Amino acid sequence: MRNGAVGFASRLLAALPLLVAAAPSVTADEFRTASLSALRVDWRAAVDQLRSEINAHPAVAGDFVFVPRRTVSRFDPRSIPALVQLNAVSSQFFAGITRSTVPVLLPFDAAAYIEAQHGGGSSSPALARYQADFSPAEMFDAGPAGYSASFSLEPGAGDGMPSRVFARPVEVQITGSALIYDLADPAGGKGEPVKALAAQYPDLRKFIREGYVRYAFTRFGAAYVVSIQCLDSVAKARRLACKEAYPVAERFLRALHVAGGQRMRPLMDTASMLVDRPAERSPDFTYRPSGDIIPNTGYHRQSGRPDVLAYSQIRFPLEKAPAFVHSQANGRRYKEASRGYPWRDNFCESRSFEVWQCAGGYGHQGEDIRPAECPPNSEDRCNLRQQAVVAVRDATVIRGRRDQSATLQVNGRTEHIRFRYMHMNPQAMNADGLLNGRIVVEGERIGVVSNYLDHPAGTSLHLHFDVQVFTRDGWIWVNPYVTLVSAYERLIRGRGRETGPEIAGSPQPVAHALPDHATKPDAREGGEEN
Repeated sequence: MRNGAVGFASRLLAALPLLVAAAPSVTADEFRTASLSALRVDWRAAVDQLRSEINAHPAVAGDFVFVPRRTVSRFDPRSIPALVQLNAVSSQFFAGITRSTVPVLLPFDAAAYIEAQHGGGSSSPALARYQADFSPAEMFDAGPAGYSASFSLEPGAGDGMPSRVFARPVEVQITGSALIYDLADPAGGKGEPVKALAAQYPDLRKFIREGYVRYAFTRFGAAYVVSIQCLDSVAKARRLACKEAYPVAERFLRALHVAGGQRMRPLMDTASMLVDRPAERSPDFTYRPSGDIIPNTGYHRQSGRPDVLAYSQIRFPLEKAPAFVHSQANGRRYKEASRGYPWRDNFCESRSFEVWQCAGGYGHQGEDIRPAECPPNSEDRCNLRQQAVVAVRDATVIRGRRDQSATLQVNGRTEHIRFRYMHMNPQAMNADGLLNGRIVVEGERIGVVSNYLDHPAGTSLHLHFDVQVFTRDGWIWVNPYVTLVSAYERLIRGRGRETGPEIAGSPQPVAHALPDHATKPDAREGGEEN
């Protein structure tokens, strides 16, 4: 008997690790923050590359001092004199470049630019001449996590380009980051090598993902991704085919030089933690679980996927409560479900956009939010079209004058994340100066809930809100539902109550409800949607 008891105890102890491993890390009605990895930047390697680039122009090589200053802290900018000198030149065109904690790679040949000035040429040479024919930067943002920039190549520009490459200017984006979001992403890290650029970028990989052709590589320990939005199919009159984008992206990659940046104290990894939520319960706020979309509304009638991550601690994007997260697709069909509580996730509703978290690889890229209806016989001046939309964080605006959406980018020591707002009127955003480079503060009014989609009244009256985080594959869409639930609880100072059926499977701390198979090649991302 005693031997049997000992044997049972031994088997129980042996099974404990398996039981612990199988137990969900997050119980129902709990949220977690995201986990991030901080990369270690090798500034010595960056300075070595800068030296080789400067030495290719003997006329200016003597102007740069590469002997490090030992009398100052290694985190003092003066410890790398050549970099200080480079930043002084580059900052004329890329404001705030010294805020980047990773070496800034741009298609800007600073040495050639300085050489032209020394040669008695124009005091202000045409910038495109030193940017491989790419236009001046349309957007440049630098901060503690790294930097992002966008450039364009005009039709017909660029010596040696194929005769039929594009019909309109092609925008090329680059981001370099020392912060990487840890996602359970089965497609992450895949791609094919680019033989023509292997000598310059040994680990370069090319792939098409979420509507962009992307070129990802590691340099100086940091992660860089160059991307162009394109259609993975034959060329069309108004859409760039990805095959047409390849030579533009590769021209951009060949032209990259060290343009600046500044060594600072290394960033730290960020562990996932339980979200601190209000202790007092809200008397009325209820929400259905993450992933519980309206049945049969997903791609090929598939369901949503649960994600219990609050990706950022944000201010709710509408100024006032009550507000409601609900489907805006097929408005009349879902009208009865689009008002009041409980909220319902609509992230993976069927759309033509590639979204890695959604079953089948396609879905709605964000969440649709409606303001409350005006109460009947209201005596105050209730106007749904005057419901204010506010900045969710202190951030930098990314938006061109023709864009139907506005993106806020947070670039800090603990996060590198983007928030996109859609359906506000572009003319109103232009009039308000909601354009590239503007700095907004959390809670600042940036517009009103509207119904713009290609034209006024193009969709129902609501705000589309979505979130992207930076990974080694570039900017990737993630489900903002729990982020919004958490933000709304702080707005109303009360904890909501989860209601409705349980989602199959227990939510995991890194969520990441994953696609079952690779996405179709003809899908596209980034357009305006409901």
